[in-house]
Amino acid sequence: MTLAEGKLENGVLTMSLVGHIDSGNAAQAEQELNTLRQSAPPVAAVALDFERLQYISSAGLRVILRLRKERPELKIVNVSSEVYEVLDMTGFTEMLPVEKAYRRLSVDGCEVIGQGANGQVYRLDPDTIIKVYLNPDSLPDIRRERELARKAFVLGIPTAIPYDVVKVGEGYGSVFELLNARSLAKLIIAEPEKLDEYVHVYVDLLKKIHATQVQPGDMPDMKAVALDWADFLKDHLPPEQFEKLRGLIEAVPEDHHMLHGDYHIKNVMVQNGEVLLIDMDTLCMGHPVFEFASVFLAYQGFGELDHTVTDKFLGVDYDTCAAIWDKTLRLYFGTDDQAQLDAIADKARVIGYTRLLRRTIRRQGDTAEGQAIIANCKTRLAELLARVDKLTF
Repeated sequence: MTLAEGKLENGVLTMSLVGHIDSGNAAQAEQELNTLRQSAPPVAAVALDFERLQYISSAGLRVILRLRKERPELKIVNVSSEVYEVLDMTGFTEMLPVEKAYRRLSVDGCEVIGQGANGQVYRLDPDTIIKVYLNPDSLPDIRRERELARKAFVLGIPTAIPYDVVKVGEGYGSVFELLNARSLAKLIIAEPEKLDEYVHVYVDLLKKIHATQVQPGDMPDMKAVALDWADFLKDHLPPEQFEKLRGLIEAVPEDHHMLHGDYHIKNVMVQNGEVLLIDMDTLCMGHPVFEFASVFLAYQGFGELDHTVTDKFLGVDYDTCAAIWDKTLRLYFGTDDQAQLDAIADKARVIGYTRLLRRTIRRQGDTAEGQAIIANCKTRLAELLARVDKLTF
C-alpha cells in the first residue's frame, strides 16, 4: 500500500500521507517520503498534506521530526480535527505551522444571490450565505476581505463578517450568517411599487460609507487603481485623449473616505429591517467619483449594448436599473437640476468607460462582442473627454 504521494507546484513539494501511520509502517512511510524528495528537482519549500491521514502514532511523529530537521520551513496542512488534537497535545503545533482542514460544502442547487468580479454568493439555507471565490488559490483574498470587513465593521459600517472558511469543490468560500436576509434586488423585484423606498435605503447607506474616514494605508487607494486603468490604455487611445484622461484622474484630490467599490442592489441586504453590506473585497478609499463610476457600470454601462446583461447580473431589467441610477443621483446630491445631474454623471462615466475599456480589451478583445464594446467605449470616451474638464463634484 502506498503511504506517501507527492506533487510539485510553484516551487513547493507537497507530500501527502495516507491512511494510518504507526510503528508497523512508519519506516515505509519515511522511505516513500525520502524517495519523493530525492526524485523531485530542488524546491524552495516542502509541505505535508494530511487531508487523507486518519491516524498517526509517535513513530510517525518521529518521521516528521527528522524531516523537519532537514527542512526547517516544513509545514503541515489540511489536518483533520482528530489528527490536529494529536499534534497539539504533542507540541507539534508550537514547533511548526499546522493548518486545520477546511470543512467541505456544496452549493449545488443553491440560489445565486450575488455575483462580483471575484466570486458568487449563494444562499445555503435560511440562516447562511456563502461567497465562493473564482480563484482556486483564493485564501489570501479571503483573509484580505475578512480584514477589510472587520475594519469597516469597527468603523460603524453595518456589514456581515464571515465566521468560517470552507472548501467548495477545488476552491474556497466564506460563510456568513444572514438570517432570512434578502437583497435589495430581491425586494425590488418582489415589491416594485416600493422602488423609491428601497432606493432611499440604498442611498442612505452609501452616504454613510462615504462619510466614513479611514486611515491612509488601511484600504487600497482608488485613485491609484484608476491611474493604472488609464495607463493601460496608453496604446489604445489617441495621445491627446490619453493625456487628458490621465490628467483628469491625476487632478482628483487625495481622499481618505471609504468607498465600497462594487455598490449595487445585490450587495445590500436587509435582515429584520437592518441593512447590511456584503462583498467587501472591493473596499477602498477615495473620491466618490470612483464609486459612482462602478455604480454607473452596474446599472447602465455593462448593459448599454445588450440590455439583457443587467437582468442576468442583477435580476432587474434595464429600464428599472436606469431608474435606480437616476434616483440614486438625485437623492445623493439632493437636486433635480438635470444639467447638474448630467454633469455629475459625465464625470462618473469617464472613469466607468475607462475601466470597462481596459477590462474588455483584456478579457474579450478577440471576440466580436468585445470589439463592439471596445468601439463603444472609445466613442463615449472621445465625446466625454471633449466636454469634461474635471472629475470632482
